[in-house]
This record gives sequence, C-alpha cells and structure tokens, in this order.
Amino acid sequence: MGPLVALIVWLASGFVHGVHAQGVYAPPTVRIVHSGPACDVEEERQSERVYTIREGETLELVCLVTGHPRPQVRWTKTAGGSWERQGDSRAHNDTLKIESIGRHQGGRYYCKADNGIGTPAIRSIRVDVYFLDEPLITVHQSAGDAKDRFYAERTVFLRCVAASNPPVAYTWRRGRQALSQGADAGVDIYEPFFTPGETKILKLKNLRPQDYANYTCVASVRNACDIADKMAHFSLSNRTAPPSVELLPDDPLVVDPGRTVTLVCVTSGGEPPPALRWVRPGGEALPEGSVTEAGTLTIPAVAVDDGGAYSCLADNNVGGGARKSTDILVRGLRKARFWITPDPYHDDDRIRIGREVKISCQVEATPPEELQFGWMKNGRPLRSSERMVITHTDAEMSPGVTNLDIIDLKFTDFGTYTCAASLRDGGSPEISIDVNISSTTVPPELTVPRGRSRIVAREGDTVELRCLVSGKPKPVILWSRAEDAPEAADEVPAGAPPATEDAAQTEGYDGILRLADVTREMGGTYRCRTSQYNGFNVKPRQALVQLAVQFPPAVEPAFSEVRQALGRAFALTCRLLRAHPARPLRYEWKLGSRLLTVGRFDEQSDDTRYQVRALNREGYGEYTCDISNDAGAGRCTFLVTGKAYPPEFYYDTRGALWQNRPRSYGFKLQWTQMEPAGVDRILAYRLGIRQVGQGRWWEQEIPVEAGIRKGELLTYNLTQLVKPESYLVRLTPITRYGEGDATERIIAYSAPVNPHLREFQCAFEDETLCLFSQDKSDDFDWTRHSAASRDTKYTPNTGPGADRRGSKQGHYVYIETSRPRMEGDQARLLSPTFNAGSKSGATYCLAFYYHMYGKHIGALNAFLRQKGAAASEASEASVWSLSGNQGDRWRRAAVDVHPSADFQVVLEGVRGAGIEGDIAVDDVTIQEGRCQDPPSNNLISHAPPRRPALWLLRVALSLTLIGRQRYLETATPLTPGDLPPPRTTVSLSNLMTAKKARARSRTRTHHTHENTHTHTHGDKLTLTHTNLNTQTKRHRRTCWRTQKHTHTHTHRSRRSPCGVLSVFVVSESVRHDTQVPSDRAGVCRRRGDWGRTSRRRERRG
Repeated sequence: MGPLVALIVWLASGFVHGVHAQGVYAPPTVRIVHSGPACDVEEERQSERVYTIREGETLELVCLVTGHPRPQVRWTKTAGGSWERQGDSRAHNDTLKIESIGRHQGGRYYCKADNGIGTPAIRSIRVDVYFLDEPLITVHQSAGDAKDRFYAERTVFLRCVAASNPPVAYTWRRGRQALSQGADAGVDIYEPFFTPGETKILKLKNLRPQDYANYTCVASVRNACDIADKMAHFSLSNRTAPPSVELLPDDPLVVDPGRTVTLVCVTSGGEPPPALRWVRPGGEALPEGSVTEAGTLTIPAVAVDDGGAYSCLADNNVGGGARKSTDILVRGLRKARFWITPDPYHDDDRIRIGREVKISCQVEATPPEELQFGWMKNGRPLRSSERMVITHTDAEMSPGVTNLDIIDLKFTDFGTYTCAASLRDGGSPEISIDVNISSTTVPPELTVPRGRSRIVAREGDTVELRCLVSGKPKPVILWSRAEDAPEAADEVPAGAPPATEDAAQTEGYDGILRLADVTREMGGTYRCRTSQYNGFNVKPRQALVQLAVQFPPAVEPAFSEVRQALGRAFALTCRLLRAHPARPLRYEWKLGSRLLTVGRFDEQSDDTRYQVRALNREGYGEYTCDISNDAGAGRCTFLVTGKAYPPEFYYDTRGALWQNRPRSYGFKLQWTQMEPAGVDRILAYRLGIRQVGQGRWWEQEIPVEAGIRKGELLTYNLTQLVKPESYLVRLTPITRYGEGDATERIIAYSAPVNPHLREFQCAFEDETLCLFSQDKSDDFDWTRHSAASRDTKYTPNTGPGADRRGSKQGHYVYIETSRPRMEGDQARLLSPTFNAGSKSGATYCLAFYYHMYGKHIGALNAFLRQKGAAASEASEASVWSLSGNQGDRWRRAAVDVHPSADFQVVLEGVRGAGIEGDIAVDDVTIQEGRCQDPPSNNLISHAPPRRPALWLLRVALSLTLIGRQRYLETATPLTPGDLPPPRTTVSLSNLMTAKKARARSRTRTHHTHENTHTHTHGDKLTLTHTNLNTQTKRHRRTCWRTQKHTHTHTHRSRRSPCGVLSVFVVSESVRHDTQVPSDRAGVCRRRGDWGRTSRRRERRG
C-alpha cells in the first residue's frame, strides 16, 4: 500500500518548468574511477592514474561522463586500439569489468566519450597487475669446470629465478643461516649485468665441505598487494650431477599404419633424479590417444600423420638438461603423377617417329629409401636398354621420380607403358600409372565454344563457364580468376618437372566451371588452362571467358525517416549508386499504393527527386521510389511522419536527488527536446513511472504551455519515491500528430546530496559510498569492506571484526596500513558538498562511529572544508581529532560544526608506526541542530570558544514542578563575578512510561508522561516544561487520543549588589493539542489548537 499511496501523491505533486538557456548542450568530459578492490591507486603526471591490482582479482573501472546529450562510452586498450575480444559488450558500457584478471591484461586502458558536440573526451588509466610465480633454482658450473659430478675445488653457481611484478627481491639461506654478500669469503651474491632484477646468483667458489647443504631462495615483492613470499629449495651434495638419457630403440622406428608404437626413455645419470617428458618439434601436440608414463610414450593405432620427430627431455635443474630425439616413419605411398615430355631439341610439341620422348612418373613414399619402381610395356616387364633408358632420382629425394627415355621412337614402340611404385618391405599397396604412347597421343588444345566467350547472367542464377579441350591423354583443366592467378610461364625447361599447381585453383576434366547463385562480385574474367601434370609437359594452353553479372540498381537511402510539421515544404531524393546494365533506367514514385510520378534517367543524372510543396495530413505515410533496369529494381523508402523526436534526459543535474521524508525521497527530472522545431509544437509530455521489478506503469500527462526552444532545459520534480527503491521513468512527447518517440532512464536511490540539508546518513552499504569520494591529493585511499569478505591473510590484532551494528555482512570504510604504506601516510575521504543556502551559520551535528584498535594506531582527524568566494578557494578547519589505541570496540564521536558557506566533511586517517594500525569509520551522520549528549572523549569541538574566565559551578538548582510552575529559584547564591557565560546549556530529561492493560477485549490503554526541563543561563534563562499525555484505545471505530501541554517560561536575571540573583518571569506560553476521531471510519483529525500567553513579573531575593 505504501508505494501505491506514494505514487498517487506523486501524480499530484510534480510541476514542470523550463530553463530558457542555450548553454545546456555541452561537449563530454571524462573521469575514470575504480569500484573494485585495489592494492594501490596513485597519480602519474596529474592526468593519469595508476591502478594496481593483484592477478586473479576482478578489475572494475567506471567511466564517469558529463555532457549533454548523454555521451556514448567506449573502452579501448592501447591508444587507437580495439577491445581484445571483438563484439564484447563491455567495451560499450560505462563500467569495464574483467574477472580474474591475468598479467597479460595489464596495460593502459582508454575511456572515450562522444556525444557529437565538440571533440570526444578521452582519459586513460594504467592498470598494473601484480603477481609472483614460484621461484626456480638451477645449478651450473663454469665451462672450464664442467664435469660429470660437482667435485670439490670446483666453482658452482646457484641461480634463482621468479617471474613477478613488481621486481622481485631475492634472499639466500644455507640451512637456517641467512647469506649476505661479504659475510663469507667463499660466497658471492650478485645480479648478472645483462639481466638486472631478474635473477640472483649465489656463487660458491672452490666448493668446501660446508658448502654441501640445503639452500633456500626466498622471492619477495615486499608484501605488495598482500602477495606472500615464496621459496624454492635445493640440496647440494657431492653426488649432484646433470641428467643424461637413453632411448630404446635409438634408431628411427619404421612401422606400418595401424600398429602400436612404444618409445622408451630412461635416465642414465643425474642427481637429483631428473623428470622426463616427451615433446614434438615446434610445440606440436602429441598424437590423440597417446599415453606417457615414467618416460614411456605409447601411441595406439599410429596413423600416417603421426609420423615425424619425437624428443625426450630430462631436467633436474642441474646444468642445461638433456635431450634425445628419434623419428617414427609410417610406411605409405601418396600422390602418384605422370607427364610426357616431347623431344626438347625440336620446336614441336607432338610425338613423332624417329624422335625422342620421355615418360616420367612421380610418387611420394615413406620411408623414401624403400621406394622402388618397375616399368612394363603392354603388361610385360621392361628393362633398361640402349634405346629405352630407365633412370631413378636419388633415393633420398622426396618425392621420388623415375624416367623412361625412348630414343629414336619407332612404330613398334607404340603401346601402353605402366609405372609401378611399391615399398621394398611391403606394408602399403602398390601404385601403378598407365601411359599410352601411340600415333594418337597428341598435346592438348584448348578453345572456347563459339558465343560462350562472354556470359551474361543475372544475380542469383547458376551459370556454366565452358572450355573445349582435346588431346591424348586428356589433361586436367584448371580454372582461376584472371585477376588472381598469373599467366603460365612461356617456356618450360627441358626435362624439368612441372611447377606445383596453385591450391586455390579448381580442377576438372570436362572443362566446365559451374558457379551457383552468382553475385555481382563474381563478375569478371576467368581463365581456363591445361595442367602440366598427367599430360604433356609443355607450355600450358589457356583461354579466357568473360562473366557479366547483371543486377538491379543499388540505391540509397534504402530507408529514411523524415519528420515534418504540417504545411511545410520538403524534397525526397533517391540516389543511384551502381547498376548493370547502367542504362536505360526508369523511376517510379508512390505514396502507399498511389502513383505520384514516373520518368527515365538521362545519361548524366544519378538521382531523382520528389518535391512536396505543402505537407497536409494526407501527405503523411510511406513514400517509395523504384529505380529499375532489365535485371530488376532498387527501392528507396521514405517514412514521412509528424512524430516528435525523443527527449534527451539531462544527467548532470546538481543535487537532483533529495530526501524530503524519512521513508521517501524526491528527484529533479530534467531533459531537453531533440529538434523541437523539426515537427509541430510539443503540446504535452506523457510521463510514465514504475518501480523496477514491477510490471504496472503509472502515467501522467504534463502540459506544455509555450513552444520549446532547442537547448531549453525542462524540469519536473518527482516526489514521494519510496526509499530505497529504483524507478524506471519513461517520457513521451505529444504533438497534434500524436505520440512521439519515448526515452527511458533509471532513477536509483543513493544517499542524497541535499541542497537544504536537514539530515545526512551513510552506513557505506552502497558501493557508491553515499557519494563520498577519495581525495586525490592524499597518499592512499580508504577501502570499503565487510568482515564476511575479509581475506584470510588479513593483519591480526587490528581492525574491526564486524560493522558498527555487529554484522559481518555490513560494510564500513577503513585504512589498510600494511606495506607499502609508510608512517605518516594520509588517506582522506571527502563527503558530498552540502549547500548551506539561507541557513548559513546554522549549527549541525557531525557524528560517526570509529574503531581504532592496534598497537600502531596513528590518528583519525575530522575537518570542515568550506568554499570561499571564488569557486577554486576552500578552507579547512579541524573539528575533531583522536590518536592512539582505543581498544577493540566501536566508539561514537559527535561534534557541533557551524558552516558559514557550502561545506564538506573530510575524514583523514593517518598511518602509524607499523602494520597493526587499521582505523575504521562507520555510520556517518550530519544533522541540523546541536549534538545531544556528545561523548566525553571529543578532543576538539568546533563550537564557539568559551570565555577565558572560567567560573566554578557550585550551584545546585532545585526544580519543583507543581502544576504549571511559574518561577525559578536558585538555592545557592553566587558571588560577584561568577555569572555564567552566555549560551551555556544544561539539559535534563526525564521520561516515564507506564503501560496498563485493561481486561476488556480488544482494548489497550497507554499512558505516557514526559517532562523536559531546559535551562539557559546568562542574560536570559528559559525553562520549557512539556507534559505529554497519550491515551491509546484500540477498539472498534476508536483511534489515538493525544493531549500535549507545553509550558515555556522565559526568565530574565539581574545581579543585585548583595550578590543575590534576581529572576523575573517575563512570559509564559501554553499550547494544547488534541486529536480525536472525527468519523465512523476511525480517521483522526485535529479538533482544535489554542494558545494562551500571559505576562507576569515577580521579584525574588
């Protein structure tokens, strides 16, 4: 019921007005802040922040932008670069969040904001990712001393390496003894000149018996980001030796496909025992399904692709390690090809009687030395002779080639020649190639059919490009784009093997290239040519085919929305981009289905225009322009509408959110209207609002009395919004055409910056810290924290175990005093700026809870910062300070402050002498009025100073309140000069409550009596006596009944010559309030108020 009532009240309480100014549109500004955990944030060259974070934690950066219209935000890494993962939506959000950040993700991040006004705003922040890897100790000997073992009188080097950021600091220990340079004549500790900061070398000169010991290397980054030190150990003895390995078998392994292969690697030396692992060259992964165990590699069902080199690596961090390699050869034959080479001494590509001809055969084999060829003629084995010479290439060459040279070709040499390839030891099927040599064996010829040299097709068709090929044997035809593939070489060296074909080319034997669903990009010149493989090894024959793809005209704009007001003139233009055929072209304009005009393009024209002289209501709608040729039509579409442009919410309103009641808040909603003159005048806005997570919208129409100018800022106050709910607000402009485009935004509750401050509260439960901000001029930052999320490696004996209310889930802010913090470092937290307004000089109570526990506690200070006459001027005054250990509990501080201008509260934590000095703050409140019962441990108060003449308060005031007391009597006289200073206040409250229950059903009565006495000593003494009588009856149709009696006595005092204080009762005021039921529904109304004032003068001596 609460939100319903609040929204009903809101619907009646808002108002809209415009700020007639032209300076609302503004270029963007950018500021980068962090909202996640940070080890350190420091300034660098004033314009950039350095954000330090631990590897594995979550990086969260927020880009705070200003400017109107609302700027679009984009994150990039490195200047001008793009986000690492394309399409990542995080690159276009205000918040950049990287979970479990890695070391490679450190670097410079840029936030770019652009709203189309001025130049884009860019700011950057450098993210430094801290990490520390496990250190590694390696042992080496100098080259001249290297032996199988590390005998005495040899120099040994122990090197410690650990990857880290920041640079690591190394410490060496021998047993439990720390080693340092110069402490032992036989030990040197140094950093290599060529790798400073990367390693620390421990040099043992001429090994001594005491040098055989356990060594420890401690790697430390000095607790940066709470990264603990890491250690590595090595035991040096007279048996320490580098590793050595052997392979079983040692020779290359030749296997048939499908067999199981086992490679065994064993250590033949090394102390400590080395670790073994198998690798392939170039980091290639081991075959799928392979198993490695104790140096044995097993590959089940080996395949041809599994062949190659395999290496066994042994390492024990002594020396440079050991490596042994072997090869696995999987038997097989692949890629058999042939070619015919005519007599190279005659300029004739044909085979003729009496001339030489060579037949070549090529096969790839594994292992190549097992490859063997055999030649047959018409099925009978053929041996090398004087006229038929059989030759083979070197067996080590791959692929292998065999040649059959027929010298002085005769008619009897015609026949079928077969080249057979096989492996000597079997394991793979034989491959054979048949080549026919006869009078009909002729080189290829390539032509294009008549009328097919230029093919015309429409976009989307399926076409065939055809080349006619002749010759025996029939060659392979290769198709390629003429623009992509170079022409074949003019000459082929005699006897040389043909060049390798381009893998991008398309092969075929029928000379036909089929293209399905052709596009305009596929148009162009195509080349068909003969392959040099499986045919004559001669200059390739080729031919060209032109493909022309017709397509409808491409036009722009494909769609455009045109917003116009009634009675205005405008023109619509449709532009031609490209078309095939380019002419003739026709155009046709329509409004809906109604034809407006038709025509033809001339040779010079590339666009057509339709003019509207005066827009009427029938002129709204969809206009189309079709530009057509023989292949089809392209269409421009224009939607002419009178819809208003969307409003532009203004996000830079100062003090937009305020708190008007304890359980509700208000929000100043501001916006501008985009292009208000582009359509008819805005008559009203429809404002819709719903609570986030709810489905029901509440709507209200906001009338607009006058025209809106561009850049004019409109304001509407939303009130009675329920804390701490968020709301979705939707704003829709309305013209006489109808509703325009709507705009939505989220209103989220946060601790308000109240322009007229009455009460400010912050428990730091919101990640925005109630709009508190970190001071950029301090040494480090305050940290928002909760005990439930505390790191297990926190510093003991300091800091709170829960928030001020004892909840481990509750949050507070504290200063982390661990390294790299130094003594005296300051962390300053700035409150929002509060506008004192007309209440300049009023008194406010600043109160907060603090926790200062630990033996190294520094100081906690509170300052009042006030703005000066100039915007850049500000002054600070200390209002509260405390230092030292205050025990493991939360304590309250409260102090009065008297700002005379807009002000901020500054909380400053100062680091003490050590790491046990965490200081925490929680529940900060700022209230109008004086502090009630401030704690006694307030060391500094910003109240006006007392007079230097202190008086001894030895007066006992006896207060007798009988009925309506009208006088004040002093029991002990004061001596001359003991008059109290003005504005000294003593308060006494007595509250008595009695509850009585009546036996009658459904009836309960409460009696409450309250007496309040306030005495102000000085020139004027005031007594306020309040009697509060409350009677509550819960009965059918009976509600609360309250009677309140307030008596105020004002007394003036005067010192008599005999030292007696005279008291004069000057005035008295009485007020009665009564509330009783007024109707049968039980709704209480105020029945009446009346006051009585009497004046009385008394003298008492």
